[in-house]
Amino acid sequence: MKEHQYQVSIKWTGNQGEGTAAYKAYSRDYSISAKDKANPILGSSDPSFLGDKTRYNPEDLLVASASSCHMLWYLHLCSVHKIIVVDYEDHAEGIMEETATGTGAFKEIILNPVVTISALEDVEKAKELHHEANNMCFIANSCNFSIKHKAKIVV
Repeated sequence: MKEHQYQVSIKWTGNQGEGTAAYKAYSRDYSISAKDKANPILGSSDPSFLGDKTRYNPEDLLVASASSCHMLWYLHLCSVHKIIVVDYEDHAEGIMEETATGTGAFKEIILNPVVTISALEDVEKAKELHHEANNMCFIANSCNFSIKHKAKIVV
């Protein structure tokens, strides 16, 4: 078995002078960076939890991770099967349930990829490969909730 390691740095940038003296006294803003990466990702909490709606929140990033991992496996599998993908776009959705105590968990992620391929005869195989990509996806294999996909293939 081969092991891979990933290291990122998180820096809270939301101290507005009082630190966390009160629940509403600080910003939820932070940045994510990693060695050899060009730009940091600016994050915050979901606006429901006093975050900045213009920044990515952890929930956005989880959905994006599942979507991009699926896409990268799908493109790999299409390449192996000689299916030429000329465009790929996904509008993924995540559903998280929050409990009365304030805890929560994701219930599911739904991927909605629209894939444009070059040959009509490859449509069925292109559809099938989404199932295989889902089985191969590192992120999907790490989640304890379902990741569904409603793929549309366009020629």
